[in-house]
Amino acid sequence: MTREALFEQIQQKKSCLCVGLDTDLNRLPKHLLQYSDPIYEFNKRIIDATKDLCVAYKPNIAFYEAMGARGWESLAKTLEYIPETHFTIADAKRGDIGNTSSLYARAFFDTMDFDAVTVAPYMGEDSVKPFLEFEGKWVILLALTSNKGSQNFQFTTQEKNQPLYEKVMRTAMTWGNAENLMFVIGATHPEKFQEIRQIAPDNFLLVPGIGAQGGDLEGVLHHGATDKCGLLINSSRGIIYAGDGIGFAGKAQLSALRLQKVMATTL
Repeated sequence: MTREALFEQIQQKKSCLCVGLDTDLNRLPKHLLQYSDPIYEFNKRIIDATKDLCVAYKPNIAFYEAMGARGWESLAKTLEYIPETHFTIADAKRGDIGNTSSLYARAFFDTMDFDAVTVAPYMGEDSVKPFLEFEGKWVILLALTSNKGSQNFQFTTQEKNQPLYEKVMRTAMTWGNAENLMFVIGATHPEKFQEIRQIAPDNFLLVPGIGAQGGDLEGVLHHGATDKCGLLINSSRGIIYAGDGIGFAGKAQLSALRLQKVMATTL
């Protein structure tokens, strides 16, 4: 999906919401366990309930690969069920050198046909560039993440008092551009969005941490949005686990709607 096509969807829906499909078999409503593929059944109902309110879906690959072949099958069916109008992100956090990265890229872009994949930048240029070689596909590079452990390394200052996450962003922008490179910036760091926009004024940012992690949605929208929106704001547990009984999909829809209404005031 192109940047313009993504922005068109955002404009039409007045939403930059991304729904994270972090689907855990142990957290599914009990009545779904009667189905032959309860993971897929859950995802299908979440998608039906939220597709008019969001522009993207982000399956976290760990929840599927932990189940082996059965999990990969659930993921493939889920990906096929997501409407073509929606941006799809493989939250895989891959990153390795040379041919290994090329094979990861082929897996997610060619075999599964995701629009984007999250990539860890620690191993540097030759671990990221193979993902950037696929036309029409996106790399979403981990920069400033929403978890507590982000403090361990990402704020470490480099030369000229430059934090590591800033070094990552400035360097990566010489590898890709605003048409194929996004950055992960956690909503739990709302005070950083103004300076991040000075570093990357045009790139889309994937923003986790809204909902269960307590990120500041209004602050992110105010400081992070551009004239082309430039944001994909993710909520996973806060939407898909908003309810845990027969009416879980309706609760998920209400949770997504609350976020979309806030987004509509800015977009």
